[in-house]
Amino acid sequence: MGTVKKFEDFEVWKAARVLANLVYDLTDEPSFRKDFGLRDQLRRAAVSVLSNIAEGFERGIDTEFCRFLTIAKGSAGEVRAQLYLVLDRKFAAEESVRKTGTQAILVSRHLSNFIAYLKRSIDDSKKKTTRSRKTSTTVPMTDPLVCSVPDPLDL
Repeated sequence: MGTVKKFEDFEVWKAARVLANLVYDLTDEPSFRKDFGLRDQLRRAAVSVLSNIAEGFERGIDTEFCRFLTIAKGSAGEVRAQLYLVLDRKFAAEESVRKTGTQAILVSRHLSNFIAYLKRSIDDSKKKTTRSRKTSTTVPMTDPLVCSVPDPLDL
C-alpha cells in the first residue's frame, strides 16, 4: 500500500462520499416530508461514515484511525438499518433504496478490510517493538485502543 497524504485519496472515503450523496438524493423525495426524524437521522449517519474516516486519518495515529474506522462502520450499519424503515414505510422506490443499501454494504466491506489491514499493521509494529526490548521471546501485547476486527461475514 502506498503512502496516502490525504483522506480524500482513500477508496473507502470515496465510496462513503457516494453513499452520503445517495442518501441525500433518496431523502429529497417528497414522502420524507412526513418524517423529518428518519430523514435527518439517515443523513447524519451517512455523513458520519465519511466524516469519521477523515477525522481518524487526520489524527495521525494508527490506533485512533482504527477506532474511527470502526465508528464509521457502525454508522454504515445504521444507514442500512434505517433503509429497512424507508422500505417498510414506502418513503422511496425500492430500486433506489436497494441501490443505497448496496453502497452501504460496499462501504462496510471496504471498512472491514481496511480495519483488518490496519490492525495487522499495528500488531506487527508492536511485535517488532517487543522483540527489540526482549530478544529471547515475543510477548503478545494487548492495548485497549486497538480495535477488534469485525466478522466480515456479519455484514
